[in-house]
Amino acid sequence: MKKEVVKISVRGLVEFILRSGDLDSRTGAAPDKEAMQLGSKIHRKIQKSMGAEYQAEVPLRFEKEYDTFLFVLEGRADGIVDKKGEVLIDEIKGTFRNLEDLKGPDPLHTAQAMCYAWMYMQNHPCDSITVQITYCNMEDEDIRYFHEKYTQAELKRWFGELLEDYYPWAEFCVSWKKCRNESMQGLEFPFSYREGQREIVSSVYRTILRKKELFIQAPTGVGKTMSAVFPAVRAMGEGHGDKIFYLTARTIARTVAEEAFGILKDHGLAFKVITLTAKEKLCACEEMECSPEHCERARGHFDRVNDAVYEILTGESAFDRETLLRHSEKWKVCPYEMSLDLAIWTDAVICDYNYVFDPRAHLRRFFSEGVKGEYLFLIDEAHNLVERGREMFSAVLCKEDFLSIRKKVAPYNKKLERYLGRSNRQLLELKRECESYQVLDGPGALGISLMNLQGELETFLEELAEGELRKDVLEFYFQVRTFLNICDLLDENYVTYAYHDGDGKFYLRLFCVNPAQNLQQCLSRGRCTVFFSATLLPITYYRKLLGSREGDDYAIYVDSPFPRKNRALLIGRDVSSRYRRRGYEEYSRISSYIHEIISGKKGNYMIFFPSYRMLSDVYEVYREQYADEEGGTTRYLVQYTSMNEAEREAFLEAFALDGEHTTVGFCVMGGIFAEGIDLSGERLIGAVLIGTGLPQIGIEREILMNYYDQAGENGFDYAYRFPGMNKVLQAAGRVIRTDQDRGVIALLDERFLTADYRKLFPREWLDYRGCSLTQVENLVREFWEGTS
Repeated sequence: MKKEVVKISVRGLVEFILRSGDLDSRTGAAPDKEAMQLGSKIHRKIQKSMGAEYQAEVPLRFEKEYDTFLFVLEGRADGIVDKKGEVLIDEIKGTFRNLEDLKGPDPLHTAQAMCYAWMYMQNHPCDSITVQITYCNMEDEDIRYFHEKYTQAELKRWFGELLEDYYPWAEFCVSWKKCRNESMQGLEFPFSYREGQREIVSSVYRTILRKKELFIQAPTGVGKTMSAVFPAVRAMGEGHGDKIFYLTARTIARTVAEEAFGILKDHGLAFKVITLTAKEKLCACEEMECSPEHCERARGHFDRVNDAVYEILTGESAFDRETLLRHSEKWKVCPYEMSLDLAIWTDAVICDYNYVFDPRAHLRRFFSEGVKGEYLFLIDEAHNLVERGREMFSAVLCKEDFLSIRKKVAPYNKKLERYLGRSNRQLLELKRECESYQVLDGPGALGISLMNLQGELETFLEELAEGELRKDVLEFYFQVRTFLNICDLLDENYVTYAYHDGDGKFYLRLFCVNPAQNLQQCLSRGRCTVFFSATLLPITYYRKLLGSREGDDYAIYVDSPFPRKNRALLIGRDVSSRYRRRGYEEYSRISSYIHEIISGKKGNYMIFFPSYRMLSDVYEVYREQYADEEGGTTRYLVQYTSMNEAEREAFLEAFALDGEHTTVGFCVMGGIFAEGIDLSGERLIGAVLIGTGLPQIGIEREILMNYYDQAGENGFDYAYRFPGMNKVLQAAGRVIRTDQDRGVIALLDERFLTADYRKLFPREWLDYRGCSLTQVENLVREFWEGTS
């Protein structure tokens, strides 16, 4: 019988088993693990300078057979020199640190080289091997070497202890996988299939088998979550995937995913699922500061966290917030970092997009450069990923920040002051040439200046004591580092531009206009991807912007399973939200439409506006005209900016059923109440949408339009119409959630009747009815009479 294979990289093994000491976020500005890997060019330069006997990038593999599994360790040695039995293993690390400050090699770097040494010995017997750790400063290319010779006996003993420490984890992994797969025997879809669900299930399963990408456009209420999760779970049980990443943009969607896995568990599935929660929501400290001086959990965190994780894995069936906090308190470890470690050993991870895509926040345990896995990506609410992707892969610098930090560090570091002054002068030159905004060829010489500045900032932060100055400098450092990281990604998918804001500040922005390539780079680290949403129209738009592999993916359109007679779709042909039409007369007409629609039946309604300003203006006119007429039987709720979580909950709770009142919520299209909320049944019986949802005109919208015009596309569609229509579809989707729901959807803008918009309608909208203000009352009454 073929044994289960447990495979791990040398770096992964060493960093997991041998990590120790404090958790300290301040070291993010020093020799962090990621920064040590940035010097690939330095690697190649050093390797080429070492002579003919120097073997570069040597792949090594070690296998050991246990009773229940085969252990495989893989890695690639930076360099090996074998001169007549005198062997040297070279591990090269790039850094921005001053090499004179290094008191010795990092123990983890040494441990990596020792692993390579032992692995090399297996096929090249020798009595001893010299391990060399080569540090190179990536700014001035200075080099410093550290050497240590190890005998075969020493390496054998050390490596044996390393494997002994890892064995319980490998054995757990194998035994749990067996238990999980056995639990899937006979596991069936937990519900009777709705129309369209079977097609989704089979399409997802086929996509996983063929390692493709799939786009699913399916209306709300079809049951997309379970239809995606179930085939992914079954595929994993058959060996077609290592881990499911369920990605979404909103908390409520994460809850739906948790419920889907929970239902499968209730049907016998053994499956470990974790939902990653934002750090600030898990932190037990009043002020979130990860340093041993400020947090007892940070002191010695890495000495205890593996034991904490192992106890949870082997003793708990759920990994919810309460469980994490309880074990965090017991073991005195950071709950957030512990949750990230737990994610390595779970079968599924439910998390926000940024954990996979954002270069500043992605899970380096899974998605660092060169790391790949048989990951199954299920991307819910995929329409949100376009704008989120643009933001995650963009960066900006503010000129005034350079002046501010320069003034603060001047008394302490003259060299850093000079570097800040140089960068500031380069930004000043751009500022003088820029009137409102200006598209540039790129950051130019500023990029080189920022690299020098980054190195000096790191040196300064290493020696800087705690306090406000350190916080300010550290925040600025991360901005510079992010900008430089995005600089490395610049290509034809980016536009660099400079601009002045309303407060007189000057900015330089690297704007990712097309995130497809960057998103695809992340997705290529997995096996397959399933994008699904109720609003992926037009599908060609999302295929081009979500990183799909051209000509190598699938797309399916699932029709609504709900009776069309349960929904009235009305389009006002004599009303508009165009800027030139806005004013009292048009607002009075909109108010009359709203009044006629909500008068058709007592119940709950939402009115969606393209902006807070228009919401406020129409609401004022509406109350002036109809408040007295409706008396105390109608309640009004108004969304406002910056509502906190409690205020949002109170807003939605007002849509409970009491049978006595009509509740009308005035909301913003594209806002928190236009997507992701679930008011099923009679909790919402109507939605009125004012306008086509077009984003406000601004610098980036204009840049997008020009970019896609030059690319041969319709720039207005890409920058305005498609994003706007998406908001319309999302807001309208709040009304019909189940086959029992009944409601009215009214689109108040004559533009919806034009061909450019009608071609963006989902199939279930083809029975729309155009109307005027004089007709809407009768149409609404007829609909409700027909459904009674």
